[in-house]
Amino acid sequence: MNKYFILSLLFCSSFLVHGQQNDTLVLKFNEYLGYVKRFHPIAKQAELALSSGQANLLKARGGFDPKLDVDYERKDFKGTEYYDRLNATFKIPTWYGIELKGNFEQNDGAFLNPEESVPENGLYSAGVAMSLGRGSWINERMATLKRAKFFREQSKADRDLLVNQILFDASLAYFKWLQAYRDSKVYSNFLDNAQIRFVGIKKSALAGDIPAIDTVEAKIAVQNRALELEQAKVTLVNQSMELSNFLWLGDNIPVNLQPNVIPEEDLDMEIDQTFEILGKPLDSFSLENHPKLKSLGFKVDGLRVDKQLKTNKLLPTIDLEYNFLTETPEFINSFDTNQYKGGVTFQLPLFLRKERGDLRLAKIKLQDAQFEFDNAEVAIQNKVIAIYNELDSFDNQNQLIQDIVTNYQSLLTAEERKFSFGESSLFLINSRESKLIDAVLKQNAVQNKYYTAKAKLFNSLAVNPENL
Repeated sequence: MNKYFILSLLFCSSFLVHGQQNDTLVLKFNEYLGYVKRFHPIAKQAELALSSGQANLLKARGGFDPKLDVDYERKDFKGTEYYDRLNATFKIPTWYGIELKGNFEQNDGAFLNPEESVPENGLYSAGVAMSLGRGSWINERMATLKRAKFFREQSKADRDLLVNQILFDASLAYFKWLQAYRDSKVYSNFLDNAQIRFVGIKKSALAGDIPAIDTVEAKIAVQNRALELEQAKVTLVNQSMELSNFLWLGDNIPVNLQPNVIPEEDLDMEIDQTFEILGKPLDSFSLENHPKLKSLGFKVDGLRVDKQLKTNKLLPTIDLEYNFLTETPEFINSFDTNQYKGGVTFQLPLFLRKERGDLRLAKIKLQDAQFEFDNAEVAIQNKVIAIYNELDSFDNQNQLIQDIVTNYQSLLTAEERKFSFGESSLFLINSRESKLIDAVLKQNAVQNKYYTAKAKLFNSLAVNPENL
């Protein structure tokens, strides 16, 4: 715990600025999200998704790597060399099921099959193998590479979605912490007012200007404000602990907020710049580059490749192979079409039930992914429009709640002035003050909802901020 306490202080001092009080540090919103994006484990997991896509693509490209196969067998028994076989093949897989081959074969022994007889210095061959039916216009290697490319692009979109989600969750925690801090300030300020009022009323009661019973009512007001402040402090501590869930340093070290760290209060312009949604009216909104739809689109593309592969497997297997044979490969003119080794392989299942079943399943998966894409497109569009409408409403709500707070403050000030002239009562002052407290707390709640709506817009647009 001591280590985390020290690291927490170091963490705070690296990006916090002094507030109004000498011992108060302000945790700025954009710097907080910057540390979340850089150090939070889930943000690091998002980068692993991108690395996984790159590794998968590298693996798929390995299907087209040249290969060298060497087979060597020898058998000696009771002084007799039964056979000594050496077969070395170099293969280069290419696109569209074509494979280039080079081969060297050298066999010797007393019990060789006649077909294995080759010249004493070995026999060289160079040729090509290809598929004319199944595997001609798409095969497993081609499909795997295409799917890997789509998966790589999908992993980029998924990375943006994961980063956006953790920043969204972290933002909500910050806004709750900010509201709890503002609420505690409200109770603290009104506790100070109640204490000052209690001292004044006590002096007036001792002087005989007002009844002594008024001091009891003033004392109750102080106690109520103190109780409300204690409850607000508990909420503030709990919200700061929730916020600490998103604070990490390098090497996966968690950080706890210290009591002297406070939130940034003026976020009206800061929040749009941090979320990078500044100046984005509704008519500029486009679904074309939305990470969620890009991810689903690449998923559809991958399933479409799988459908093409399954369709191709309905064709019969027709594999051709042709190899030139020569003893002297260093001379190009030694490759003669009259000296060759070739063959044809034909295969066709009579009912194709397995292939037709695989194709039907591939079509179902493709349709399912397309339905998911269409549904997500409409849902995102409607959600964004709804949030824009909500934000427009908050302009009116913020102005209305500000006017309400101003009017309640005026009523309280007027009641206190009347009380100083002996024309009011402490009961009316406390009543006016309670209404004002409720209005200020409601103002804090409306402000929190406004910030939350901004965060929802950020989350719905799936923005991955570049400047954090």
